[in-house]
Amino acid sequence: MDSIKPIGRSLHDSARAVIPGGVNSATRYMGAPYAFTAAEGAYVTDADGGRYLDYHAAFGAVLLGHNAPVVNEAVARALRGPDLIGLGVTPPEIAMAELVTELIPSAEMMIAAMSGSEATSQAVRLARAVTGRPLLIKFQGCYHGWHDSVARNVISPAERAYGRDPLSAGLLAEAVDSTLIAEFNDLESVRALYETHPECIAAIILEPIPHNVGALLPTQEFVEGLRALTSAHGSLLIFDEVITGFRHALGGYQQVCGVTPDLTAFGKAMGNGFPVAGLAGRRDLMSRFESDVLLAGTFNGHPVAAAAAVATMTYLRDNPDFYQRTHRLGERLREGLRDILGELSVPATVAGFGGVFAVYFTPGPVRGYRELLANDDDAYRAFHRRMTDAGFLMLPMSLKRNHVSGAHTDDDVDRTLEAARDVLASMRDDGLLTGDRAPSGLGR
Repeated sequence: MDSIKPIGRSLHDSARAVIPGGVNSATRYMGAPYAFTAAEGAYVTDADGGRYLDYHAAFGAVLLGHNAPVVNEAVARALRGPDLIGLGVTPPEIAMAELVTELIPSAEMMIAAMSGSEATSQAVRLARAVTGRPLLIKFQGCYHGWHDSVARNVISPAERAYGRDPLSAGLLAEAVDSTLIAEFNDLESVRALYETHPECIAAIILEPIPHNVGALLPTQEFVEGLRALTSAHGSLLIFDEVITGFRHALGGYQQVCGVTPDLTAFGKAMGNGFPVAGLAGRRDLMSRFESDVLLAGTFNGHPVAAAAAVATMTYLRDNPDFYQRTHRLGERLREGLRDILGELSVPATVAGFGGVFAVYFTPGPVRGYRELLANDDDAYRAFHRRMTDAGFLMLPMSLKRNHVSGAHTDDDVDRTLEAARDVLASMRDDGLLTGDRAPSGLGR
C-alpha cells in the first residue's frame, strides 16, 4: 500500500501548481516542514502537527515573539480607524516617524516603506542624487535586497567571491557593475577602491554586522574608518540596519558602536512581523524627497503596519530589560555551544551578538568573508537540518543565523543545548565534521 502523503507535503505540491517553486521567496523552501499553520510566542506549528521552538524567527523579523499581544492589540485598534486612503497622512504614520527620530541616532527625518529592499533602494537613489556620483561600495557577504544595484556578491563560492557574482538573471549589467566589492573589516580594500575611482563613489553601504553570512563582528577601527573615509571623500555612509535595527539595541547597532551614518535603512523587527520598513537620515538629505528625488508607494506608511511598528518600538522603549534578557539568553547559547564543541573536539567557531548566534564549521577566527570560504557548508546545513528534525527550527542553509526572541526562556535554552549536544555528537559519529567546502545560498 502506498504511504499517505503528509498534509504539509500535499500543501507544498498544491502551492507548486500556482506559485513558482511553491514559495514566495527563494529562501523559504527547506523541505520538511513544508507548510505552517500556527505560531505563538517562541513556537510554530507545521501542517502535520509538529511543534518547533523557532530560532529562524522569519529571518529575524519576529522580535517580541509570534503574535505578541501588545502588537496584535494595537493592530486591532488600527483596523477600527482609517484604512488605506492613499492621500494625506494618518496619525499612525506620524507617530511611527516621531518614534524613529527619537530612537535612532542618525534619524532626523524618515520615510516609510514596506520592505528592507525598498528602503535600501531609496537610500542608493538618494545617495546618487545628493552626490551626483554613480558608484556604490558594498562588502562581500552583505545582502541589501533584491534590486539591481546591490543584488551581487552575497554568499559567493570561492571562484566568484570578490569578482562578478550577480544573484539573479535579468539584472541590468550597468547597475551590477556600478557596485564595487570590498572586504569586511579591511579598510585597505576600501581605500583601494577610492584610489581607483576618485570622485566617483556616491556611498558605502554595509550591514554593521553582516548577519546574512551569520554574524561577522566589526572592529571599532573598521566602522570608525568607514565614517572617516566617506567624510573625507564626499561620500555618504549608509547603514543597512534591516536586521540589526531594534534587535540589538533600541537605536540599532549605530547606538552600540557610537558611529553615526548619514542614512539608515531599517525594517523587519520594527513591526514584529508586520510588513513595515523605512529609511532615515539627516534632514538636509531626506528633504530631497520633497523636491527632485522620487518618493512613491501606495502602501508606504500603511496605518495598520505603522501601528504595529509604533507598538513594537514603544514596548522596547518602555521595557529596557528586554535587551538585557535577550542578550543574556544569546550569550548562554553561544557559551553553551562553545563548551559542547570543545567537549566533542569539533573544529568550529561560535559567533553572534545580542540574541543572534551561529556556528561556523571552521576553526576560526573569522573576521571577514575570506575566512568563511573555509566553512564546511555541508556540516552547517546538516547541523540546522538535524536541529530542525529534533524540534528546533533553524533554516538548513549555510551561513544562516539564528535568533532569540522575547518569548524564549531559560528552559528553552537548556533544551536547545541538550539537543545540540546530541546532534553534534551524531554528526561527529557519522563523519560529517571533517570536510571543508565553500558556502552557497543567498537572501536575508
